[in-house]
Amino acid sequence: MKPWAAGWTAAVLAGCAPAPAPESRVSAVASMAPDAWAASREARAGVDRDWIERFGDRRLSRLVGVATTNSYNLRAAEERLRRAAAVARQAGAALKPQMDASLHGSRSEQKFVGFPFGAGGIPSSISNSFGASLDVNWELDVWGRLRAGQAAAIADAQAQAADLAAARTSLASQIAKAWFAAAEAAEQVALAETELKVRKDTVEAVRGRFELALFEEGGSASQLRLVETELSTARANLAFWEGERERVRRQLDILAGRYPDGSQAGPGTLPRIPSQPPAGLPSELLLRRPDILAAERRFAAAGRRERAAHLARFPSFALTGSLGTTTNRLREVLDSDFGVWSMGAGVAAPILDGRRLLEGERIARSDERQALAVLQQTVLDAFGEVEQALVADRFLARRIDALEEATRLSADASLAAGEDYVGGSGDVLTLLSAQSRRIQAASQLVTVRRLRLDNRINLHLALGGDFRPRGK
Repeated sequence: MKPWAAGWTAAVLAGCAPAPAPESRVSAVASMAPDAWAASREARAGVDRDWIERFGDRRLSRLVGVATTNSYNLRAAEERLRRAAAVARQAGAALKPQMDASLHGSRSEQKFVGFPFGAGGIPSSISNSFGASLDVNWELDVWGRLRAGQAAAIADAQAQAADLAAARTSLASQIAKAWFAAAEAAEQVALAETELKVRKDTVEAVRGRFELALFEEGGSASQLRLVETELSTARANLAFWEGERERVRRQLDILAGRYPDGSQAGPGTLPRIPSQPPAGLPSELLLRRPDILAAERRFAAAGRRERAAHLARFPSFALTGSLGTTTNRLREVLDSDFGVWSMGAGVAAPILDGRRLLEGERIARSDERQALAVLQQTVLDAFGEVEQALVADRFLARRIDALEEATRLSADASLAAGEDYVGGSGDVLTLLSAQSRRIQAASQLVTVRRLRLDNRINLHLALGGDFRPRGK
């Protein structure tokens, strides 16, 4: 568990003693971890830290800090943790003696029917009773049932702490992805504006040749309509990316916990892809990813509840005691001369309960097996996410290399086609095709660069990386 998450847990669980938290049950899934990642030759220990800082954008780092402070979802997660800690402390109260103070008073009349005490009606007697007492009841946890229940509640709180850690990391990743989406939109808008200018220049060139009747009769008109169509398409493409830019800005506002007025300006360009984080050993993932930690803690809690359900079928032992006064005069309630006391012990064992306790134990055992299955699936999904991110990074890098080459070649082809057309040796279809290929290659390159950044974020998440600086 991250140090700051562990600190959260320690703070909110203060007062939960004497029952300790259940021991780690990661060993139940340790055999699922391979010796090394299939998609990486690296097989050494490593820790992924400060991954937000790796992208080299201070504005992004500041925005993540603002969001973790303002996020309503994180506030809700923090309250869930506080609630779980209160439940754990409440479970610990059952281990301690319970004491109640009481005051009581009554006035009653009793009829003596059939008693020969003279004529004139039924004789009666009126009496008063007043008292004060301190009553103590203490269930002795002979078998450990109450401690098992408290340990389960503590594990639940630890799971909530891990959920909070996961929510913080997820929020940071969402902001980073939206930030890079804003950068992509800005670059695409710039490309679309360039495309629009190129299309306008092409329309003017074709219109000029049409007016000078340099093409065969009837051909120029169709070619003019064709380039005008491309111009309209360029305007639509520009409008699309301008809309995307505004949408992402508002998404950033919401993620930062602010009103979505679009005031959050994103970056103008995508950053360079940072170096790949250390993948570490697969077994390290079991102790680092918050979703695995949460599932493991819920599995541990289910195990403790199964134990408590089993022990509920055993006899229970209790000590009782009372110290107080009883009198028929209110003013004498606090007079020790009228003091009374009692002490007692009791044992209760279930005999006939319609199989309620037996079925309760079976339910708890089934819950434990279900929690184990959830933990195993969580671990398998985690391994899959790491492998997929490692593989995807390689192929995205290859796509970027190919698209960079395609962008360079298509730019040369577009320039040559333009020169040929102006010189009269080229046709408009070749020119439009070359321009479209150049624009398409450049646009795809921007998108794939953003996809690789997103995948790098996915890799940080999959490795259970901590986005916060060391020591925070």
